[in-house]
Amino acid sequence: MTVKLKVNGAVHEVDADPATPLLYVLREDLELNAAKYGCGLGQCGSCMVLVDGEATLSCVVPILALGEREITTLEGLGTVEDPAPIQSAFIELQAAQCGYCIPGMMMSAQALLQRNASPSDQEIRDALRTNLCRCGTHMRILAAIRRASEMMSAGAPSNRRAG
Repeated sequence: MTVKLKVNGAVHEVDADPATPLLYVLREDLELNAAKYGCGLGQCGSCMVLVDGEATLSCVVPILALGEREITTLEGLGTVEDPAPIQSAFIELQAAQCGYCIPGMMMSAQALLQRNASPSDQEIRDALRTNLCRCGTHMRILAAIRRASEMMSAGAPSNRRAG
């Protein structure tokens, strides 16, 4: 069956079973590989994307449930030449160790910052509660999200596509 999805501002037609999880379509059909397969059960956050600006676990959402909703992946936030504030902050503060969880962390943080430009540390922790990191870079991740908040408040270019 052909399903239309709006991803990173562009409409894509994919030939897939409507029950296929969004993660598989993103990675296999659209070759957008930032969202990672972690647990496949919606428990680790590695597959996080934004759907209409809300953090969404793409491994458990069937493509049929998305309709014409706007899907944003990490690739849709910025580019190597022009990264979004959240991407710049994670790079600046070296908030990644192995990097596997980082795309999901950034997407959860992006959703938070879109609805709350100046979150408290507790609000950041709450927003990341579905994202697991086993490398121990939690303090750098928190610092990077605070830095992105500062950058966005100071007028750094914000996410052009999501929410």
